[in-house]
Amino acid sequence: MSTHVGRAPTVIVPLRAAHADEVLAIYQAGIDEGNATFETATPSWESFDTAKLPEHRFAALADDGTVAGWAAVAPVSIRPAYAGVVEHSVYVHPSARGRGIASALLGALIESTEAAGIWTIQSSIFPGRAGQLGPPISGWSYAWPCWW
Repeated sequence: MSTHVGRAPTVIVPLRAAHADEVLAIYQAGIDEGNATFETATPSWESFDTAKLPEHRFAALADDGTVAGWAAVAPVSIRPAYAGVVEHSVYVHPSARGRGIASALLGALIESTEAAGIWTIQSSIFPGRAGQLGPPISGWSYAWPCWW
């Protein structure tokens, strides 16, 4: 899947172990900024790999092949009633923001999860990031705000 984003083409590809170092560095940048996650330490690749559903993980590659961002989902519960509910994460390298990479990654996630029968993608958004969401995607809505 290739998407032209901003000034440079970005290719969305399945996220693989070969992307691990760059993915975890982008994750750490989100932790360091203090408004992307409640986590305080970057997980090991093994923990990340175990927690995220492999068929719903994507990397955005810049034209030079580096990882500009990533997206993945994790199940919200092991209970059968929640089999179609996932929580998503989208992270973009600080130097690659503002070019639509997060939207391209989210589009890939939506396509893959819908094809797999997942009916709810949820996320926790920090209040300082809410203004970056833009209008809801066609056919989607924001369920409710829950500010911590």
